[in-house]
Amino acid sequence: MLYQQLPRIDSTPLDGWSRWLAPALIGAAGITAGVVMLLVGQAAVAAAVVFAATIGAIFSLRNSAPPRIVSGPLIQGPDYSLVGSALGLSRDPVALTNRDGSLLVVNTAYRERFGTTPPLQVAANEEALQGLQLAQTMAWRDGAGCVAGIETSAGSSPVEVDRAGGQNDLLLWRFPATALPDPLAVSVRRIDGMIGQRLGDAHVAAAVVDERGAILAANALFNDRALGPDHRLQNVRFGDLVEIGEDEQMRFIVEGEAAHPVRAVHVPADHTGESGAGTFLLFDTGSSGSVAQSSTLQALLDVMPIGLALVDRDGRFLTMNSAFRHAAGLKGTSVPSYPGDLVVKEDKAAVADAVRRNARGPAMSGDLAVRLTYQPAEPVALTIAGLRGLGDATVLLLLKDNSEEAKLKRQVAQATKMQVVGQLAGGVAHDFNNILTAIIGHCDLMLMRHTPGDSDYDDIQQIKSNSNRAAGLTRQLLAFSRQQTLRPQVLQLPDVVSEVSHLLKRLLGETVELVVKHGRSLGPIRADPGQLEQVIVNLAVNARDAMAAKGGGTLTIQTYPVKADQVAELGSDILPIADYSALSVTDTGTGISPSVLGKVFEPFFTTKEVGKGTGLGLSTVYGIVKQSGGFIFADSKVGEGTRFVIYLPVHREEAAAAKSRKTEKTKKDELWGTGTVLLVEDEPMVRSVAERALTRHGYTVITADNGEDALAIIAKNEPIDLLISDVVMPGMDGPTMVREARRSRPELKILFMSGYAEEQLRNSIDIENVNFLAKPFSVTELAEAARRTVNPK
Repeated sequence: MLYQQLPRIDSTPLDGWSRWLAPALIGAAGITAGVVMLLVGQAAVAAAVVFAATIGAIFSLRNSAPPRIVSGPLIQGPDYSLVGSALGLSRDPVALTNRDGSLLVVNTAYRERFGTTPPLQVAANEEALQGLQLAQTMAWRDGAGCVAGIETSAGSSPVEVDRAGGQNDLLLWRFPATALPDPLAVSVRRIDGMIGQRLGDAHVAAAVVDERGAILAANALFNDRALGPDHRLQNVRFGDLVEIGEDEQMRFIVEGEAAHPVRAVHVPADHTGESGAGTFLLFDTGSSGSVAQSSTLQALLDVMPIGLALVDRDGRFLTMNSAFRHAAGLKGTSVPSYPGDLVVKEDKAAVADAVRRNARGPAMSGDLAVRLTYQPAEPVALTIAGLRGLGDATVLLLLKDNSEEAKLKRQVAQATKMQVVGQLAGGVAHDFNNILTAIIGHCDLMLMRHTPGDSDYDDIQQIKSNSNRAAGLTRQLLAFSRQQTLRPQVLQLPDVVSEVSHLLKRLLGETVELVVKHGRSLGPIRADPGQLEQVIVNLAVNARDAMAAKGGGTLTIQTYPVKADQVAELGSDILPIADYSALSVTDTGTGISPSVLGKVFEPFFTTKEVGKGTGLGLSTVYGIVKQSGGFIFADSKVGEGTRFVIYLPVHREEAAAAKSRKTEKTKKDELWGTGTVLLVEDEPMVRSVAERALTRHGYTVITADNGEDALAIIAKNEPIDLLISDVVMPGMDGPTMVREARRSRPELKILFMSGYAEEQLRNSIDIENVNFLAKPFSVTELAEAARRTVNPK
């Protein structure tokens, strides 16, 4: 503990009877002197001496009282030992750093994995360093940040960073472990299922045991041979069912003296051999031929989902299963002579040496990172384990097809890249929206002083029109980063397609035929109709460009319902089982190659020529669909065309709510208002426009450029009818300022304005009874929002 307590410098205080020693001596001396003076006839002097001695004794007794000792630390700091004890409870590596990234406290898991290296220095490459710096920046700005798939000196790991400390001046770094399926549980499911049955049909008894030897699962053949047909496994250990005779052969105890010997193969659950947990495979031994070349063992290997191969003492292949052939990239029925024939030239010596050591020395196991000849760019793990008691087979090779794992790594890297670009796009759009708000607002103020026909009227209208077009670009950036403000409505998908089909005919031109088909009984959806139209237009324009190389073609837009049972039949891991209204856009263009198809939704990725595409079209489509709660899939064949399918969930609305929606009458609110408005905005140009706009519509406006000044104004008990505030501001942000303001004024009406998405901000703000105005906004929109907030009825 960083508590420092300084030693006292004054004398040690007296306590107990020692406090009375000095007063007693003084009193005795005074009495003695008084008696002497009295004997010599000086009575007055004797009385004075006794009185002085008494006073001196009293003062001595008072000064000898024990002083009050001030307890408690003189210097107090954070209790890092307590922090370290708390971090030690986590199994994940955790570190606490200060603002410059220096380590303060780490737990045992962090020390074992990274030593004393600070978090920012564990990156294995420049890309990983940028990811760590991004997470750090997000934590300082938003309070928390995370990135996935960071390559560190100890392997790949996600990273989570949180701002911590009493003054929010520390960072807490966590490197959580990725959740992997329990290999033992996987083995139990396989032996209990079809694989166990197939092993039984191949005359192989199989049982799964844990580290203590207790049987967790077994196939029917093992049950019959180990316990008999009338018994079943329950709290039984494997060692209680088998025995090893004098001939070192294993037999089932229940079969008695006439038991046939069986051979056992133990497949560890973790493939390292360090634990006894795994699968025991038992089969009868034959009297002739090699066990490694028997049909029973080959049937056993073929049902295993992992690539297995057996190698003899000379390092030659004896047999291998189909999973091994697939993982090694072997075609046809040819079998290479040696394991080294499967890898590149640089790895041949390492593989041959490992096989030789495991074949002739003690039975061990280990992993090698090798590069296969057919796929030299992607290293794979080759497990080499020694075998004994299996005839000619002395080495077992395990090779896993990690194509899916590599695909997942690429997806994680892609997700991280999309997150980084999304954060950048959102930040750029937020700043740009402030500029557009000022431009559009000043245009509106100038138009109030001009009428149609004035020389400047058309120029101002043109500036405002171009600003609105620029606002559309920012909405594209926010749609890509899924941070745009949507205005969802309950609508029918065919109605949206019908509205946009007239525009599509002009966009597609005469060489492309547009075919629109609508299904029946489509459920209603809840989405922003304008953004949904943009999705259809972007897909149609891409289809037109793809068909231009073939001189034209047919674009088919179709809507149809998809029921929950149909979704279940699709067997998709991504699409949840529910009712959907689907939209498909199909063209007859050149198609997309498989290598490109997985990248079409990436930002700034385009196959068009320079100057003919930004690469934001399909990424914007993806962002709009995902933010609307839907899913989009792409399917294509080169030379035949491409098909995009969008699934939007059916919106379920209560009857009463639907009835009230139909009977609701809308009327345009008057823009004029009264009362005092406190306007809090850190951008001077936006604050100026908003102040002038509100003043023109009858409000008394008080301005503040930060949250601290706004709270100072509120503390003066000024009459405030409405608080309009930006969300993101330096120092104290808008939500924090509002929470403080509502402590003294709980009924204060709030209108937030921001360039970020309303849905995203509402989830993070978590404040009741607030309204929201998205930037950029016009003078009229600001007046409407203020009037609606002050008088919600």
